[in-house]
Amino acid sequence: MLVLPAMAALSLTQCQSSKPAATAAATTPAPAAAPAQKEYKYQTVEGDPLKARIYTLDNGLTVYLSDYKDAPRIQTYVAVRAGSKNDPHTATGLAHYLEHMVFKGTSKLGTQNWAAEQVELAKIEALYEQYRSKTDVAERKRLYHQIDSVSGVAAKYAVANEYDKVMGAIGAKGSNAYTSVEQTVYQEDIPSNQVEKWAAIQAERFGEMVPRLFHTELEAVYEEKNRTLDSDFSKEYQALNAALYQKHEYGTQTTIGTIEHLQNPSITEIKKYFTQYYVPNNVALTLSGDLDYDQTIRVIDKYFGGLQSKPVPAFTPAQEAPITAPLVKEVKGPDAENVMLGFRFPGTTTPDAVVLRMIDKILTNGQAGLVDLDLNQQQKVLQAATFTDLNNDYSTHVLYATPRQGQKLEQVRDLLLAELTKVKKGDFPDWLIPAIINSEKLQRTKSYESNEARAGAFVSAFIARQDWKDYVKQIDDFAKITKADVMRVANQYYGQNYVAVYKRTGQDPNKVKVVKPTITPVPVNRDAASGFYKQVTSLPAPALQPVFVDYKKDIQETKLASGVPVFYTRNTENNLFDLYYVLDMGTNNDPRLGLAADYLQYLGTDKYTAAQLQQEFYKLGCSFGVQSGADRIYVSLSGLDSNFEPAVQLFESLLAKPKPDAEALQNMVAGVLKARQDAKLNKGVILNQALVNYAKYGPKNPFTTQLSEKQLKALKPQELTALIQKIPTYEHRVLYYGPRWVIEGDELPAKVKDPMTGKDTNVVKQPITRSGTKLGLYSILNQLHKTPAKLTPVPAAKDFAELPMNSRKVYWVDYNMVQAEIVFLTKGDVYDKALVPTVSLYNEYFGGSMGSIVFQELRESKALAYSAYSGYSNAGKVGRSNYISSYIGTQSDKLPEAMAGMQALLNDMPVAEANLQIAKDAIRNSIATERITKSDILFSYERAKRLGLDYDLRRDVYEQTQNMSFDDLRKFQQAKVKGQNQTILVIGSKDRLNFKELAKYGQVQQLTLKEIFGY
Repeated sequence: MLVLPAMAALSLTQCQSSKPAATAAATTPAPAAAPAQKEYKYQTVEGDPLKARIYTLDNGLTVYLSDYKDAPRIQTYVAVRAGSKNDPHTATGLAHYLEHMVFKGTSKLGTQNWAAEQVELAKIEALYEQYRSKTDVAERKRLYHQIDSVSGVAAKYAVANEYDKVMGAIGAKGSNAYTSVEQTVYQEDIPSNQVEKWAAIQAERFGEMVPRLFHTELEAVYEEKNRTLDSDFSKEYQALNAALYQKHEYGTQTTIGTIEHLQNPSITEIKKYFTQYYVPNNVALTLSGDLDYDQTIRVIDKYFGGLQSKPVPAFTPAQEAPITAPLVKEVKGPDAENVMLGFRFPGTTTPDAVVLRMIDKILTNGQAGLVDLDLNQQQKVLQAATFTDLNNDYSTHVLYATPRQGQKLEQVRDLLLAELTKVKKGDFPDWLIPAIINSEKLQRTKSYESNEARAGAFVSAFIARQDWKDYVKQIDDFAKITKADVMRVANQYYGQNYVAVYKRTGQDPNKVKVVKPTITPVPVNRDAASGFYKQVTSLPAPALQPVFVDYKKDIQETKLASGVPVFYTRNTENNLFDLYYVLDMGTNNDPRLGLAADYLQYLGTDKYTAAQLQQEFYKLGCSFGVQSGADRIYVSLSGLDSNFEPAVQLFESLLAKPKPDAEALQNMVAGVLKARQDAKLNKGVILNQALVNYAKYGPKNPFTTQLSEKQLKALKPQELTALIQKIPTYEHRVLYYGPRWVIEGDELPAKVKDPMTGKDTNVVKQPITRSGTKLGLYSILNQLHKTPAKLTPVPAAKDFAELPMNSRKVYWVDYNMVQAEIVFLTKGDVYDKALVPTVSLYNEYFGGSMGSIVFQELRESKALAYSAYSGYSNAGKVGRSNYISSYIGTQSDKLPEAMAGMQALLNDMPVAEANLQIAKDAIRNSIATERITKSDILFSYERAKRLGLDYDLRRDVYEQTQNMSFDDLRKFQQAKVKGQNQTILVIGSKDRLNFKELAKYGQVQQLTLKEIFGY
C-alpha cells in the first residue's frame, strides 16, 4: 500500500510568515531597528502533501503557494471565477474572447503612444456598437470598412504581441490560457528568479484591459470557431449538453459562442464583463515550484495589493427539470461513427459527485474496470471509455464507445447501459473499490511530481469554492466510499434519464461557416517597445546557472549475469518505479511485432485468464505494456515499488508463457480492420501521418507497410505468442527509475562476479523475499528476468529511403470540412549536431511561439489563422534528414492569402533585432532553469545515443546562441530555407479549394485515401 501522510486528523491552521532569526554574535552592536515588515497570515492543512500555504490579501485576492524544488522554475496560474456560464445571453462567447484580449496589454503595456491610440480605440468601440445594431448588409459592410480603416490607424500606435515578448524575455514557457464554463485561467511557467517581473506584468494586465487589435483577433476566434465546426466530437458534445441542460447555461450556450454573436461583438460588453469579474476578490494566484514562501507573498502583495475589490454579480443556476425518458440526438459528419451517453449529476463538491468519481473508476480505470474488461478486453466494441465533467452547479457522466464492423450504435448503447446495470446491482468484486482507492493515491502521488498538477489542484479548489482542507480531505472521503454507497447513488441517478447522441458518418445538413470579412493587414511594429516593457525588463534578477546532465555521473550502469546492460537512476522522492526493457527493433523489422504487442493485452497465462491478469496487476498498484514503434520496442512495468517483486514475476510469466487465444485474435483482426477504415475518416491521421509519410518516402513507407487484410486473417495465435516469447531473447537493455539500489540487503555466495562491487556472487539463487531485508534490483532481475544464455542479435530493419525533393509538388486530399489545412514540407540536410544551436535560435525567432514572426504576421497582422507555425525539425537518428514543416489552418476562401503569406515569410524572413534578442534570452533562460530529472535522465540518454552523442547537447545551444547575430540567422535561412523545393500537403473540400491558386506552388495531384493509406 502506498504510504501517504496521515490525513485522518485534517485540521485548518492559521500561521504567519516568519522572519529570519538573528544570528549575530553577542559582542556585535545591535543595528538600528528596521521598519517592521508586514506579517502575512496564511492557512495550512495538516497532512497536506503539497504543504501549501493559502493567503488572502486585504483586497480579497487568494494566493496558493507550494514549494517544490524539482527545478528552478515556478508554474503559475491566474484563475478567474468567470466562464461562459457568466456570458450575457445576447453576447455568448464573451468570456472566451475576453481571454484573448487580456493578452493585448494595457495603457502602459503594448502601446507606443497611449494618448493617440485611445482616441482611435474609442472610435472603433463606437463603430462596433453601431455595427451590431444594423441588419442591412450594405450598411454593415460600410461600417466594417470603417472599422478596418480606423483599426489600421490605431495599430500604428500599438506593439503587437508585446505581452508575449516580455514573457519570452524573462524566460517564461507555456504562455497560454483557457476558458471553460466556470472559469478563465491564464498560465505561465517562469524561472524562479523572475517572480518580481512576473508579478509586475500580471498585476498590470489584470488591473486594466485594452481591447487593441480587436478585429484581427476576432478573426482568429472565427477560425477557432471553424475548427469546432470541423470537429465531430465538439458538435457531438455540444448536442449532449444542449439536451442535458435545457435551461442552464451549460447547455443553452457554448464557450466559443454562436456565429451570430461572434459576428456582432460588443467591446462595451467585454469591458463591462472585465470590470465586473476581473477583480481581486474573484481571482486566485496559484504558484508551485522553487519558491520562498515569505518573499513570494511580499512580492505578490507589492504588485497586486493595490487592485480594488468590488462586489461580484451573483449567479443563480437554473434548475433543470428531471429527464423522464431517454432523449436521442443525432449528429452527422465525416468522422467515424460512435455513441455518447450522458447522465446528469449534482455539482462537484457534493457527496454524490464524489461517489460519481468512484463509479467512473469502477467502469473505466484503464485496467480492471467493468468497461475495460467486459467491453474492451473482450472486444465487444472497438473502443469504449467513460469520463466525468464535474462543474459547480451540475456534473455530467459520459459513456462513450465506437462500434465494431456491422455493429449498430443502438447495440453499443445497450452494452454501455448493461455495465451500468452491473454497478447498480453491485455486480463487481469487493476488492475493486479498495484497489481503486490505492490507485487514486498512487496517481495523485505521481501527479504531484509535476508543478502543473500541483498548481492545477489549487485552481480546482478555488473555482469550486472549496476550502483547501476539504480538497485535501477528498482522498479520505473517497477512501470511505462503500459498495452500498455506490449502489445507492447508481440506482438514484442511472435510469431512463439519459441523453444518447448518435454520431453517424455522413454529410452534416447543418454545416455552416463564419463568413470571411475584408481585413487590411495591420502593422505589428516589431522593433518598438513600450516604456513599461523597458522598465520591467530592466528590473534586477539573480542569475541562474544551467545544470546539464552528466550521463556518466547521473546514470549508474551495470550488467546482469546474462550480460543484459542495466541503466539506473534512483528515485529518492517516493515509492514509485518505472522499469523498461528496450530493444532496437520494431515494425520496420517485422510488421507483426505491433500486432503481437497489441495481442498481449487480450491474453492470459496458464494460471490467470486475461481479465484476471489485469485485475492482479491492478491489485498490486502496477501496470504493464508493450509498445512497438518503427524501430524500437518498449516493454514497460510501473507502479508501487513495495510490490515490485510480485509485479515483475507476474509480468515475466506473461512474457514467457502467454496463452494463445484464437477467438481473441479473430476479434482483434476484425478490430484492426475496422480501425483502419475509421482512420481514413480522420483528417488528423490523413494529413499528419498518411500524407506526410507519402511525401517523405513515397507509396511504400513506414505508415503503409503493414499486413494486408489477407495476411491479417491468416495469422495464427501461436505465431504472435511466439513473437512475444522471443522479445526477451533478443539483445536488449534495462532502464530503471525507482527507489531501490542496484544491490541492497543481499548476502551473496561467491560464484559470479558482481559488476558493481567486483565481488564474486551467485545472486541467481537468492530468494526474492527475505525477512527484514529488501532485495536490490540486480538480485530481482537476475532471478526473474528470464533470458537465454546467449542473446540473439536484433534482425536488420527494412530501410525506407527518403525521397529527394527535386521539384515542387502539391498533394491534396478531398475531405468535407470548413477549413483547409496546409503543410509546407521541405527536406533539409542530414542530421548534424553542429547545426542544432542555430536551428534552435531560428525556430524560437521564426515560428516557435506566440511571439514569433510567423504568429505575429499570419495571425496578429493578417488574421489568416487561429493556428500557424513553422519549424526546422532535427532528425531523431543519425543518418536521417531534417525537415522544415510549416502549418496553417484557415478558411478555404482565405487559402490564397494564407499560402502566399506563409511562402513569403519562408523566402524573406523579416528582420527584427528586438525579437532576435528575445529569442536568445528565451532559449538561454529556458535552458538555465530546465532540469532533466527522474526517468527523463534515462530517456535523454537514449535520445543522445541515437544521435551519436555522449553528452547533453543543450550545452552547445546555451553557449553558442548567446553570441549569434542576425547575420548568422540570415545565412542559415538563405542557405537552408529560402527557395527550397517543397511538397505542399493540403486537406480540404474539393468544392471549396482554389485549385488555380494551388497550381502556383507546383504540380497539383489529388491522392486517394487508398494511395496514401496503402489499403
